[in-house]
Amino acid sequence: MLYTGVLTKMQTEFLEPIQYYLVFENDFIHINQLLNKTIEMKLVGHQCLSCGLDRPIYRQGFCKTCFFDKPLAGDWIMRPELSTAHLGKEDRDLEYEKKVQLQPHIVYLANSSNVKVGVTRKTQVPTRWIDQGAHEAVEIVEAPNRYLAGITEVALKNYVADKTNWRKMLKNDIDDENLLEWRQRLKQYIPDEAKDYFIENNPETHLHFPVEHYPKKPTSLNLKKQLEYSGKLVGIKGQYLIFEDNTVFNVRANEGLVVEMNV
Repeated sequence: MLYTGVLTKMQTEFLEPIQYYLVFENDFIHINQLLNKTIEMKLVGHQCLSCGLDRPIYRQGFCKTCFFDKPLAGDWIMRPELSTAHLGKEDRDLEYEKKVQLQPHIVYLANSSNVKVGVTRKTQVPTRWIDQGAHEAVEIVEAPNRYLAGITEVALKNYVADKTNWRKMLKNDIDDENLLEWRQRLKQYIPDEAKDYFIENNPETHLHFPVEHYPKKPTSLNLKKQLEYSGKLVGIKGQYLIFEDNTVFNVRANEGLVVEMNV
């Protein structure tokens, strides 16, 4: 069956195992049902996730103009500590920034390739952990705004990583860690402004991904250069499709590409 649409990050359901869906404008694909089947992908165009125009994608699914103009791509998205809505200061659109920044945010510890610290809106738990390919995670701070969560992350990343090693994560080359012990160990480094928001008793969350077998030497598919690819799907982890020939495709990193998929 042939599907055509704009790539956006796969939607997920927190089940055993995680369920994945690729959603297009007029259709969707339940990706788990494609395990052990051949998928053909072809790049046919671009569509900026903001303006909708057929322009080259610059970053995060946006054309260059939208990336530098739109509030959805402000620096505080990637660096929460730069948030200023709690001060009433506008970056690009204060109303939008208030809506996103002035809500509960979770600082968490996750284990995807190593113990890392991260920030997400409370409404994005556990989706954020799924997207990162974490097999276990635990909340450490629930802050009332993005700024406080951001400065907590900055403080804690002096002691743990803040990035995932994607190759190690995809190879499932992981160490089991006691995140509850890590939480207690890191408590002393939480900034004074956020200490009252420390979470003492939340349990670990464990996640299981639909993977038949993991790649030994994952090779990233660059559809912009290769234009077409065909391979047998053997797993899904994080936002990656894993194929039998060790090729992996990061759906989220290719948001805004218009593709044809034949399954």
